[in-house]
Formats: sequence, structure tokens, C-alpha cells
Amino acid sequence: MSRDTVISSPEELVNTLAHAAKKASYILAQTSEDIINATLSSLAIFLRESAEEIMEANAKDINAAQKKGLSAAMIDRLMLNEERIEGIAGSVENVRSLEDPTERVLWEQERPNGLKIQRIACPIGLLGMIYESRPNVTVDASVLCLKSHNAVILRGGSECLQSSLILHKIIQKSLKDNGLPEASVSMIPTSDRAAVGAMLKASDHIDVMIPRGGQGLIERVMNEARMPVFGHLNGICHVYIHPAVNSDIAREATLNAKMRRTGICGATETLLLDKALDPVIAKDVITTLLDAGCIIVGDKQAQSIDARIAPANDEDWITEYLDAKLSCKFVDSIEEAVEHINTFGSHHTDSILTEDKDVAAYFLKNVDSGIVMHNASTQFADGGEFGMGAEIGIATGKMHARGPVGVEQLCTYKYNVHGSGQTRPK
Repeated sequence: MSRDTVISSPEELVNTLAHAAKKASYILAQTSEDIINATLSSLAIFLRESAEEIMEANAKDINAAQKKGLSAAMIDRLMLNEERIEGIAGSVENVRSLEDPTERVLWEQERPNGLKIQRIACPIGLLGMIYESRPNVTVDASVLCLKSHNAVILRGGSECLQSSLILHKIIQKSLKDNGLPEASVSMIPTSDRAAVGAMLKASDHIDVMIPRGGQGLIERVMNEARMPVFGHLNGICHVYIHPAVNSDIAREATLNAKMRRTGICGATETLLLDKALDPVIAKDVITTLLDAGCIIVGDKQAQSIDARIAPANDEDWITEYLDAKLSCKFVDSIEEAVEHINTFGSHHTDSILTEDKDVAAYFLKNVDSGIVMHNASTQFADGGEFGMGAEIGIATGKMHARGPVGVEQLCTYKYNVHGSGQTRPK
């Protein structure tokens, strides 16, 4: 889009950007892996070189957030320091090192008539990404889309607008220096909410919409989008501690699952304790959490463990706290634990802590979530930790993508049919 172009409305702005981005998606589909990788290498270098500039822009977002009275958890999501910028650059390099996910033969068969049929991985096309609060998503989404030969149009939240704009500027430089269309990664340069509505209507250009943010945003996208959506409403994650647990694992994995970073979607929000669990282990886990500054609400049996535990209400079992708060409940059995998770969870990430392999197998088979874990913290729910380099989000739906959405999940497929003049008989 030319700097001289006059845009009269958010709808015109979105359609203009999306039209150019769609054209860029066709070029990216034909671009060599070498050029894509060179672009990502340049981006990692530019991010490190621009760290001071990025932090200056980020400071403006942080100051505005503090004036608005946003929570400490929200401000933590916004913050970019040297360590996090280095982490973003490292993530770019991790994605660069992945194999090209396109052109893979997913299935093939030769028919009796000699036709050779192949199912081939290919880019989706143009993705729309609407996100809040996390400026790193600007880079994560861009590099995953580029690595999978997709174009993307981004709309960051008002809270991270200055940070997102500077990151987008750096991405554009990398694209330009490597001969790729700058429209390959486009950004809506306004916080006007009407732009979101315009994106959700732009199904002529945008093939898939990916929301990442609070429940209100994701519900709106899932309700209004005229194109398919990869999304999750929230991350109500669980840890269930079975009686056959290792006491050290029970304590350390649960503490990490809740308190490592409380504001991420993979943070545990509900702790389920088996009624047959050793009371010493139960008290150790609960006391460790409380002493670490975690507020706990629970049922009567949980409250009996420590006077600091307040009573839980029905809303607590369906609440994503995104803070140092946890709901706790005792259950009669593995079956009740699974039923509770499937009823009250968000199908994001849930973990069982046990040394009983048969019980673990039951949990892994029957918990209906995108990510199900055994003897591990739910905070491993991350595409980078899964070896995907990074992820564009955690999808909790069941169509196409589920769990971490990495480069392979940003591909679709088509069928290539090779013949030698065959005609179909009447």
C-alpha cells in the first residue's frame, strides 16, 4: 500500500491490505526455501540490532498500560526486555532450522489403471491474526507464516500497538532486503476496533482467522468470522495428583504448573487431589503453593488442610485466573477426575501426576483436550517446547489443527494426480 494512498474507512484499509497480501501469498507459495530461510536469518539479526529501539517503543506501551491500571499479569505479557528480545530472535532461528513443511508427500497410491495419486502439503494462503497484549506474537506469527509459505495480515491490540509497529517495521526490512513483497506480512496500523469487524468479513481474501487473546476477543471472532477459525476460548488447565505419585514430582510439577508464569494459557488453574492421596503429600503440595504466594480456594476437604484456603464456588471451576490463584478439589477416583476435566475444562492442557502406567494410560486416552500430559508441568504447552520452533497459538477445536499450531498445522493439502493419457470408462 502506497504511503500516498488515502484510506477513507477501516473497511477500505483492511480490504486494500488484504488484497495486496493475497497477491503476496501466491508469490510466497512459489518462493524457494533458501529465500525464506535467508529472510528469517536477516530478521533474527535485525531484532538483535534493534533491541534498544524495540524497548523504547515497548516502554510507551508499558507506560500507557500502567496509566490505564492494567493488572501486573497483563503488564508482564506486554513487557519486552533484552532477555525476551533475545528469546524472540532465538525463536526465529529455531523456526528457520525446521524443515520446509510444504511439498511433503502425505500419502500416495497407484491405482489399477496406472494413475498415481499423491496428497501434497501446501500453504493455506492468507492468514488473519488478531491478538492482544503480547507483542512477541507479531514476530511469532510472521515467521511461522513465512516458513510455511503463507502470507499474514496482523491486527495487534491497542495495548501493544507501539511495540507491534516497530517489530513489523523490522520484519518489513527483512522482507525487502530479501526480495519478498512487503505485503507478505501486513499489519493494520490502527487500534480502531472497526478494523476487527472488517477483517472478520474479508473472506474473499483471508482464508483462515487466528485469534489470540482474552475470552471476549476470541468469542467475537468465533461468532462473527466468515472464514474458518483456529482458536481457543481460554486455558482452564488441570493437574490431577493420583495416589501413586512420586512426592517430589507432586510438589515441584504442581508448583511449576501454577507459579512459573501465572499469566499464560498453559498455567494450571485447578488442582484435583485424589481422596486416597497420602495426606502428607497433599499438605506438602498445598503448603508449597501457599508459601509461594498462591491464593487457593477449595472444597471442604481442601480447606481442612490449611486455614489460608478460602471456600470455592461454582464459578471457580470454570475460571481462568491468569494470576497467582488456584482452585482445588478432592475427587474419589481417576474416573471422577477425568469427568471433572471434561466437564469444566477448556480442552487446552491437562496433566496427571502418577507412577501407575495403567492409570496414566486411562487419563491420556479419556481426557478430551488438545494436550494431555503425564508427570509434567502444564506450562510445557508451547510449540517451542514441542520442537516446533514456535507456535501461533494453542487450538482447542477438533478440525484441522489441535494443540500447538506450528508450521505443519499452517499447511493444508491438495491432490496431485499423474496419468499417462487415461480416460474414465462410461
